[in-house]
Amino acid sequence: MIDSHQHFWDPARGDYGWLHPDSTLYRTYQPEDLLPLLEANGVLGSILVQAAPTARETDYLLDLARKNPWIFGVVGWIDLSARDAPKLVFERAGNPRFVGIRPMLQDMTERDWILRPELRPAIEAVQEAAIVFDALVQADQLAAMVTLADRYPSLSVVLNHAGKPPFRTPSALPEWRVQMQSLAKRSNVSCKLSGLLTELRGISADHAVDPCIDTLIDLFGPDRLLWGSDWPVSTAAIEYADWLLRCRSRVEARMPDRHAAIFGGNAQRLYRLDRGPACQP
Repeated sequence: MIDSHQHFWDPARGDYGWLHPDSTLYRTYQPEDLLPLLEANGVLGSILVQAAPTARETDYLLDLARKNPWIFGVVGWIDLSARDAPKLVFERAGNPRFVGIRPMLQDMTERDWILRPELRPAIEAVQEAAIVFDALVQADQLAAMVTLADRYPSLSVVLNHAGKPPFRTPSALPEWRVQMQSLAKRSNVSCKLSGLLTELRGISADHAVDPCIDTLIDLFGPDRLLWGSDWPVSTAAIEYADWLLRCRSRVEARMPDRHAAIFGGNAQRLYRLDRGPACQP
């Protein structure tokens, strides 16, 4: 099994503007904190995902991956609006531990910013370099992701946290489903089974999560769905082992013969973890 989505950070670095001192997450999270959870749950390794829009943080994560071979790859950050963005993409992609980029689109005031024409050279470079485009978006940005997937048909788009279903606004859930159906029709779009419970943010709608998991299984099937913990963000809502067990039970109930793909095989294939030293079981 491979955890396709987890984070490490150190607030003292100063990279994390979203992380406030009054948050329960305002502490250092390092490999030694996660490794016992992986070992206890039979998870071989993980994909480490950026949490700050800086090249310095990406360097920091790559260094952690270099020192910890069970970190199979890093999804980092690149300034796609930089004049030399294509060059930066190819330079990063030359490191076998660098497996994808994640421009934190959910924080953009311009909700379809990624569709700007001047970003085309950078996105085409990502496409040509055959690294993954991790899409951190909210539900109101899913239509832009449909356009992105159509515009760059060879771009491997991996939707983070199922596009953050609007559980707190039930009337918006039907539109979320419509957009997710559209995305699922694009063969270059995959989806992470991650981060759902944290979207509840304390509301008593836990019952909404299991139908959402079932919807994702049905839409993306066994070949384009990846399990991720979203640790340590997820610890605000559920323990590592409990989230894994919950997802495994839903998958095994609907397609028991494809458990291995969703919980590891798809991450290995989509992030091309066999291309270098980052994946050495």
